Amino acid sequence: MALSKIRSDSLEDTAIHGNRNLVINGAMQVAQRGTSFSSITANVYPVDRFFVRDVNSAAGEATVSQSTTTPDDFKNSLKIDVTTADTSLVAADQYKIEYRAEGQDVAHLNWGTSAAKAVTLSFWIRSNKTGNTQVAVLNSDNNRSYVATFSISAADTWERKELTIDGDTSGTWLTTNGIGLRLRWGSFGSTYQTSSVNQWVGSQVMSRDDSPINFFDSTDNELYLTGVQLEVGEQATPFEHRSFGDELARCQRYYEHTYPYGTAPGTANGGIGADHRYVGRETASNYGYYTAHYRVEKRAAATVTVYSYVGTANQIANGDTGGDSGAVGVIQSGTTSFLPRNTSGSGVSARALMYHFKADAEL
Repeated sequence: MALSKIRSDSLEDTAIHGNRNLVINGAMQVAQRGTSFSSITANVYPVDRFFVRDVNSAAGEATVSQSTTTPDDFKNSLKIDVTTADTSLVAADQYKIEYRAEGQDVAHLNWGTSAAKAVTLSFWIRSNKTGNTQVAVLNSDNNRSYVATFSISAADTWERKELTIDGDTSGTWLTTNGIGLRLRWGSFGSTYQTSSVNQWVGSQVMSRDDSPINFFDSTDNELYLTGVQLEVGEQATPFEHRSFGDELARCQRYYEHTYPYGTAPGTANGGIGADHRYVGRETASNYGYYTAHYRVEKRAAATVTVYSYVGTANQIANGDTGGDSGAVGVIQSGTTSFLPRNTSGSGVSARALMYHFKADAEL
């Protein structure tokens, strides 16, 4: 029987292929840490891989959450709901949504070389505010910036934006497991505003200077973002929808916890999913218990917090009674596992032990 042949000239060079989106969780569907946070004075992740933060102790405040308000074909978005207004931004203020890509995932862009490739960033955005705004692309040191400008034309209406960004032939762009590039949306003070938009500059700028929107000037303000896609080339393609399981595994390279999905770390009586083992001999202070392994290998050695059955941080539980059994720390933390140790100041006798943990290796 003759073998069928594939004619190379029958394959379309313009076909849309998978794994083209360099952004993880761009549809905002994975939210391991929780789905709503009432303060942005530190990095908070209402959805995985995207954090919201104010910088310079800015006066504004917001509730940030994973929302079900979306354009067609999407289930979730990231929402900012302003709760304390900041009507006059101080020069160094930043209110930002940020995504950080790992250097190894964007190394093929060849940024910082003469072979640098152009990329296209697309996303859906909605706000009650209309006018000029932007998204900034920065390197790991924040000394290379590209402010890509756009406008929100209609209030309370989902709009899809497509922005082509030339590859940067200058500067240093990490290609390791560190920060390869940053994407930043938001409102920024005059220190970070520039008239040099839609071009690469050798400084940290994040905002256009021609009357940019202040998303924090009223408690009536809301901002939604979803469908974020970054791809090689000068043309945007339809959003690449990946399965929830696929996106969850990608996110767990940077963060995971042992609680059931949808249960926040530190929840009391979260026995399901906890590590439950029997220690057959007394464990003195500063001695390890047993090695715990992650579901997904981490980007780098993780920062680990251990929780007892009742949700007490840095405590391990007596697996027979459920009560706290003693203080616990972490040693030998790596990319695949860690070893919890007894730091209670006294020995722990042979018994069943149980604990949850969260492991953070975010960029």
